[in-house]
Amino acid sequence: MASWLLVALCAATGAYCLVRRARMRRRGAVRERREAASEAVMAFGMATMGVPAAVFAPPEWVWTVYAAVFGTAAARVLWEIRDGRRHLHHLVGCLAMVYMAVPSAGAAAGTHGPHGAHAGGGLPLVTGALLAYYAGWVLWSGTRTVPVGVAIPRGTGTVLDGPELPFGCRMVMATAMLAMLFTL
Repeated sequence: MASWLLVALCAATGAYCLVRRARMRRRGAVRERREAASEAVMAFGMATMGVPAAVFAPPEWVWTVYAAVFGTAAARVLWEIRDGRRHLHHLVGCLAMVYMAVPSAGAAAGTHGPHGAHAGGGLPLVTGALLAYYAGWVLWSGTRTVPVGVAIPRGTGTVLDGPELPFGCRMVMATAMLAMLFTL
């Protein structure tokens, strides 16, 4: 049941990111549009990774595709970080997705290398560091969601236009990443 909740939350987050991207297109906000698109890719990737293997066991090549897609996304984010257009958090997210896909590819292929002994497991030190990072990020971002008594003027747009929902979606994805890392 928890896996399906993870899938639903990540899919809903991805759908919202696509809606946000479409709304940004009307305003001409290129940077925000790119950010929403990359967050949609991350959310949908997490949703598909979260589908229980008992329901759908993906073919072996899917994990290689995940690693390639998120490796490419990590390279793009790294390029954008040097210009100050992205935050390090986006890079950590892409690399964490690659980190989760690579051992899964080895386990699916039946390799018996350093990770093949325990199906889909990663390196304990790296997994622990990512768990600590995401736990800290979720706790830190949770403190930022506490209302501070700021009144929002009426007629300024819809709920989709406020800064709270994109931040909440990032928090959902970080919490989902934390849950997925626990399964390694």
